[in-house]
Amino acid sequence: MAKQTLLTDEGLKNYEKELDYLKTVKRKEVAEKIKVALSFGDLSENSEYDEAKNDQAMLEARIAQIEAILKNAKIIDESELTNEHIHVGSKVKVHDCEFDEDAEYQIIGSNEADPFNGKLSEESPVGAALLGHKVGDTVSVETPDGEVKFIILEISK
Repeated sequence: MAKQTLLTDEGLKNYEKELDYLKTVKRKEVAEKIKVALSFGDLSENSEYDEAKNDQAMLEARIAQIEAILKNAKIIDESELTNEHIHVGSKVKVHDCEFDEDAEYQIIGSNEADPFNGKLSEESPVGAALLGHKVGDTVSVETPDGEVKFIILEISK
């Protein structure tokens, strides 16, 4: 059985939009590239044809990947979230004791993770360590750069 994919409503919409774009616009573009490359004749020495077929294979692989994600998606129901403890879907404000600064993160499913924009996977060291904690807790996280301590300041949806 395939692993369930946790997605926010926004993440679901982004995947659906990408899938629609790939199936409508990109498929036509790649088909046109193949058609043009075929018009060049001899396929044994036709690098344009090889490149177009490679593009087609990568496109179809991405379409299959997104379809698998959507088929196994579990949407995080934000109406069921509480602000008492941190869970997948929570937005959390923490104080980073090492850098003496505040940071805001959202804990989300691994497919939507974007650490540079504050979206942490529930499977990442920091995301996993924060799960289950409440405001006021101090959380120590073992990261590749060493131990980091966070004080949880705020939890929201």
